[in-house]
Amino acid sequence: MQTYAANNKVAGPSKPRIVTSPPGESLLLTENARSLGGAPSLFEALAQPERELVLHRGRRKVFYRGQTLFSQGTRHDGIYLIETGQIRVFYSAPSGREITLAYWHPGNFVGGPEVFGGGIHQWSGVANSNSSVVHLPGRELRALVVEVPNLAIGLIDGLAFKGKCYSALAQMLGTRSITERLAHLLLHLTQLYGVEAPDGVLIASAFTHADLAHMVGATRQWVTISLKRMQEKGILMSRCSQIVVRRLDLLREMKGLGD
Repeated sequence: MQTYAANNKVAGPSKPRIVTSPPGESLLLTENARSLGGAPSLFEALAQPERELVLHRGRRKVFYRGQTLFSQGTRHDGIYLIETGQIRVFYSAPSGREITLAYWHPGNFVGGPEVFGGGIHQWSGVANSNSSVVHLPGRELRALVVEVPNLAIGLIDGLAFKGKCYSALAQMLGTRSITERLAHLLLHLTQLYGVEAPDGVLIASAFTHADLAHMVGATRQWVTISLKRMQEKGILMSRCSQIVVRRLDLLREMKGLGD
């Protein structure tokens, strides 16, 4: 479950209370996050002795916020199991524009789909916060799945979920306007990070306007202007890096509006 960071405090005397935060659910752009099911945890697929064996054979690494795990265009070399922190996976166009696939949480793995090595990364992965991961090189991982069938099942489940994420992203980008995508994203953020505040529901995680733009396939300037319009309509309040949603009902209605 996501914790409420100490540096993200709600103004006012009342103590924040978590509204809802599905454990283990990753952040991605989708029509209906619940329809995808929760992201499977590779750790939970393993019995304790199996987990210890996998961790022993892997290489634990620490990535500080902003550091790169892998870059698009480089060769695959196994997977990274996330122990702590958060990893953002994204694509960069030649123009410099980015689109974010997802923010992955502990228990998930990144670095696929060619988990046994070979091939070229189509996406990049960076630490969105200080993160601890276990790197399983492709050759080591291939040997492990022979020894630990539950690991093979967990990999298949994880890759299947990631395939659904790619499909959901393509569907949203191809069939929904940018305004609808932003409304979907803000509602999803209230479900994951929503905290009751005196003046609405605070999204208790700091996402910049650029972060939101990378999620919905827009420019930072467009997101800034759109949030300002929503504030003028009383839908939300945007202050510094915090967003407080005041009217969830109006935000839900926006899912059906065009640009």
